[in-house]
Amino acid sequence: MARPTAPAPSRRRRPRRRGRRILAWLGGLVVLGAVLGVAGFATAYALTDVPDPNELADAQVSTVYYADGTTPMGTFAARNRVNVSIGDVPVPVQRAVLAAEDRSFYENRGVSPTGIARALWNNLQGGSQQGGSTITQQYVKNYYLSADRSYKRKLDEFFIALKIDQQQSKDETLQDYLNTVYFGRDAWGIQAASQAYFGKNVQDLTVSEGALLAAVLKAPSSLDPRKDPEGAAERVDYVLDGMVSEGWLSAADRASAGLPETIEPSNDNEYAGPNGYLLATVRNELESATVGLTEEQIAAGGYKIVTTFDQKAQAAAVEAVQDQLPESRPEGLQVALSAIDPRTGGVTAMYGGADYLARNRNAATQDRAQAGSTFKPFTLVAALEQGISLRSTFSGASPQTIEGFPVRNFGNSSYGRINLLTATANSVNTVYARLNEEVTPQASRDTAIRAGYPSDTAGLEDNFSNVLGTASPHPIDVTQAYATFAAQGRFTQWHTIASIDDAQGARTYTASPPSEQRFDADVMADATYAMQQVVQSGSGAYARNLGRPAAGKTGTSSDNVSAWFAGFTPQLAASVAMYQIGADGSQQTIRLGSREVTGGSYPVRIWTTFMRAALQGQDVERFPSPSYVGRAQGAPATSSSTPSPSTSSPSASPSESASPSDSPSETSSDGPSETPGQSSGDQTPTPGQDGPARQTPGGQGGDQGEDGGQGGGGGQGAGPDGGQAAGPGGAGAGPAGGPAAGPA
Repeated sequence: MARPTAPAPSRRRRPRRRGRRILAWLGGLVVLGAVLGVAGFATAYALTDVPDPNELADAQVSTVYYADGTTPMGTFAARNRVNVSIGDVPVPVQRAVLAAEDRSFYENRGVSPTGIARALWNNLQGGSQQGGSTITQQYVKNYYLSADRSYKRKLDEFFIALKIDQQQSKDETLQDYLNTVYFGRDAWGIQAASQAYFGKNVQDLTVSEGALLAAVLKAPSSLDPRKDPEGAAERVDYVLDGMVSEGWLSAADRASAGLPETIEPSNDNEYAGPNGYLLATVRNELESATVGLTEEQIAAGGYKIVTTFDQKAQAAAVEAVQDQLPESRPEGLQVALSAIDPRTGGVTAMYGGADYLARNRNAATQDRAQAGSTFKPFTLVAALEQGISLRSTFSGASPQTIEGFPVRNFGNSSYGRINLLTATANSVNTVYARLNEEVTPQASRDTAIRAGYPSDTAGLEDNFSNVLGTASPHPIDVTQAYATFAAQGRFTQWHTIASIDDAQGARTYTASPPSEQRFDADVMADATYAMQQVVQSGSGAYARNLGRPAAGKTGTSSDNVSAWFAGFTPQLAASVAMYQIGADGSQQTIRLGSREVTGGSYPVRIWTTFMRAALQGQDVERFPSPSYVGRAQGAPATSSSTPSPSTSSPSASPSESASPSDSPSETSSDGPSETPGQSSGDQTPTPGQDGPARQTPGGQGGDQGEDGGQGGGGGQGAGPDGGQAAGPGGAGAGPAGGPAAGPA
C-alpha cells in the first residue's frame, strides 16, 4: 500500500505575513508622518517671527483719486488711536469684551482648535471666509489688514498667536488688543472709541457703555446704534447676558443695564466742503456688496482707489452752483447736481451740498424731490414703442376732463390741435395726460423703471397723473434715466469707483457695472429729437447757450417746491434739482428774492454753465436723426400752436423773447429776468361730486422759458383714488406761443 505523501505547505499563512508587513509599513509611515509633522510644526514655530506690538497698529492710508489716477481727492486713514494701559480699563469693561469675543481667554493657549476647524469647514462648504475666534488671534490678525485671505495667512496667524501667548502675559495681550482693535467711527483702540461714542475717557465707562463697545466689535460698520439701534441692542443683550453666565455681572446689575445713549458721530475735517459728499459716496460703495471691503480694510489697507470723478467736471459743478445762485438765499435751499458718462455709467461730477460737515445728507443721492415734467419723456417713449408717431396730434384745449378729473394747462391756456413735438417743447399737460391715458399709466411707469428709476421710488404709481411727475425720485435717479436716453437706450448702472489696487500695487477690483440695451435705437432717436425741441424752442431754451446739440426737459412741481432741468449731450447726462426745506423738515415754495424758481430759470442756467465747462475741449457730437417710428394718428395739426386768445396772454410775445446769447450776468440780482409763473391751480370740484373741492392735476406756478414764454407749473393733482396727489410738471412755451402746459 502506497505511503501517503506529505501535504503541501499551506498557502494561507503567506497573506497573513504580507498583511503584517503592510501594517508595519503603514505604521512606520504614521510614525514618520508624526515625526515629520512634529518637526515641521517645530520648524514653523521656530521660524515664525512675532511682530512688534506697535507694528500691529501701523495701518496704511488708503488714498482716493480722481479719474486720472494721479490727483488725490482725499484719504481714508486709521489715525484716531491713543494707547492706554490695561489698568485704565475698568474691569467690567474688560469682561464685557471677553464676554463678546473670547470667554475662555484666560484659559486657552492663544488659539482655538475648534474655532479653526469650524472656520475651515465653513470655508470648504463655500460659506464666508472665517478665521480663529480668540482675542489673541484677532490681535494677530490686525497686523494683516489687507484683502489677503489665504490659508498661509491663517497658518502664520496660528503660529504667531501661539508664540505671543507664550511670550507675554494675558493682561499684556488684552491690553495690546484693546489698543489696536477697530470699533467703528474711525476709532482704533478703546480710548478713541470711548471718545467717539460717549465723549469720555475709558476710565469713566459704565458697564452698559463697555457692553456697547464690546458689541460693535462684531460688525463696526453696521452695529453702531445710530445706524441700527435694534441690532445694537440685541448684541448688547448678548454681551450682558454672557457676563451674567460667566459670573462677571450680578442679576441686579444686569437688570439695570442696557443699550446706552451715544453722541453724534463726528467727521474728519477732510470731509469739509462739497468734496465730503464725494468721499462719503465712495466709501459707501466700497462697503457695498459690489466691492465688499470692511471699514477696517478701507481705513488701514493702503488701497489706491481711483474714482470716476473728473476733476475739471467736479470743479465746474461747484462753480456753476456758486456762480448762478445769488449770494443771498434762504436757509434750507438745497441744490443737487449730478452728471453721468452714459457710455460707462461713471459719475463724473456730483454736487450734494455746500459742506458735508454742516449737512451730511447728500442732496443728489439721498434727498427726494417731485420730478415734475422731467417725467413726461417716459410717457413719450412708451407711446413711441406702441407705434404712436411724433407726428400724432392731440387737442391742446384746456381744461379737459380725463379719467374723471379736470386737467388744465398753465394759465388755463388752450392750444389748437398740436403734434407731440410741439406738446413736448411746451410741456402741454392736457396732451400728455391724454397720451398717458392711451398708452396706460402702467406703461409710463414701466418705462421710467427701465430707464433707471428704482421700482420703489416714492410716489411712482400706476395712475394717470404719474405723467405729471407725481413721483419723487432721488436726483441721481433722474440723471441715471437721462443717461439711458443719452446712450440711445442702453442702461448702465451708475457708479463712482473705477478701480482699486492694494498696498502691493495688485489690482483687486475693476468696475464692470450692469449694462444692457433697454430701448430700441429708433425709439430713442425720436424721443431725443423731441427733447431737443425743449432746448431749441421750449422751456429749456437757455441751454442753447451750450453751443452744441443738447436735449432735455424742465420740471417744476406743485407750488414750486421743486424745480429741475435734466438734459444730455451724446457724451454727458446731467440733472439739476432745487428744492426748499423748511425748519420743520417740510418742503416749501422756492423763492429767491421776489421770484418763484422754476425749471426754466436757475436749474437750466446752472446746468448750462456746468455742461459748458465740463465739455470744454471735447468734440461736438450730434444726435442721430429722427426715425419717425410708428404711424401718425389724429387730425392734422393746426397751423399755429399759439394758445387761444380767450385765455390768459403770455407775458412776452415771441418777438420779445430772450435770445440764446443772454448771459447770466444779464439777470437781475434777485433772479433771472422773467415773469413769475401765474397761479392757475384753483381747486375745482370733481364733476358729479359734492363736498370739498379737489386739487386738479393742472398746475400752479411753472417753468418760465428763457425764450419769454411762461411755462406751466405743477399743481396738486387728484389721483384716481380721490386723494390729493401732487401733479407737478409743466413747461414753458417756446417762441411759437405763450403759456405752456401746466407743471413742468
